[in-house]
Amino acid sequence: MAEPLPPLSLYIHTPWCVRKCPYCDFNSHEPQGNELPETAYLKALLQDIDGDLELAAGRTIHSIFIGGGTPSLLSPAFYKSLLSEVSARLPFAETIEITLEANPGTTEQSRFTGYRDAGINRLSLGVQSFHPDQLAALGRIHSGEEAVSAVNQARQAGFDNLNIDLMHGLPQQTPQLAMADIEQALALSPEHLSWYQLTLEPNTAFYAHPPTLPHEETLWDIQDQGHLRLQQAGLARYEISAYARPDRQSLHNLNYWQFGDYLGIGAGAHGKLSHMDAQGQWHIERHWKTRQPDAYLRRVNDPRGFIAGKQSIDENELPLEFSMNALRLTQGVPVSIWSAHTGLPVDVLLARLHNAEKKGLLMEMPKRLQASPQGLLFLNELLALISDE
Repeated sequence: MAEPLPPLSLYIHTPWCVRKCPYCDFNSHEPQGNELPETAYLKALLQDIDGDLELAAGRTIHSIFIGGGTPSLLSPAFYKSLLSEVSARLPFAETIEITLEANPGTTEQSRFTGYRDAGINRLSLGVQSFHPDQLAALGRIHSGEEAVSAVNQARQAGFDNLNIDLMHGLPQQTPQLAMADIEQALALSPEHLSWYQLTLEPNTAFYAHPPTLPHEETLWDIQDQGHLRLQQAGLARYEISAYARPDRQSLHNLNYWQFGDYLGIGAGAHGKLSHMDAQGQWHIERHWKTRQPDAYLRRVNDPRGFIAGKQSIDENELPLEFSMNALRLTQGVPVSIWSAHTGLPVDVLLARLHNAEKKGLLMEMPKRLQASPQGLLFLNELLALISDE
């Protein structure tokens, strides 16, 4: 009997932001002119998803994540129309999670209420820090006070599922400053906290002109203190940089990490889809859309559609592709979902993991694929072992 297809999510990319942050390597662009092309972008997104309907084959959408850029620059009316049209094309699960990324300083009370009325039921606020010097170093346009206000406004609008994005290892940051950010975030009682270290990515201003970052010993101190404090506060670490209260993990990101499928619409959006051919053979393919916003909009009514490229995942690459996601989860995944999400026998995966287990980087198999505490610290080494087998 053929394995069932994995769960399906939808990612929607909005490529505009007020100002490009110096650390950001996402597909984000400062808009040209005073107004965003909401009507044109809505039309493009709907044509984009229409082109993917055959790939989705009527499958149910279990989660939606609207990322950017700064999605909160677009109006509630835009999202109400978009979500209504998408739900008319593909069935939504009754328990669907719909997340919108928002930045403090680009929202107000009426917008939060409008987003909630549009069907968005989870917010992810890009705070990064509450400290004025750190915010200035990161090029953020909001203050710590505005971040606190945004959380309060979101609560007043009815959002009871809220993530706060925080960064650590910031320029000139001490453990005391990092812990002060955590304490302020905890005072706001988020259901979820993404706490990740600043890295200098290619093609960013920080990569070209690196700021002075904390020494390695300081970074370890920050991480050790932060992990302990978040655990004490009842936010369990379930992914390398994600913490949540019970039953408040991000369903959308869990689907990524468990190697589920997802459609991607919008400028530069990526998708991953599994399907079976007429002979019952599995195929897994990644595809990506036209990246530049202006070029993406010019694809409206273009018979070529919005897909800029495709890549089939070779069977030999699947163990690494699967593990790169699953091993980010602190509890790993049941080995049984390997077959359910790749169509291949478990033995194919276990053969790749043997040396990593001998080195103590994996917990005892074969029931779960789970990094050991040492493996979580040296995840790149662990993945290299899986890749080189």
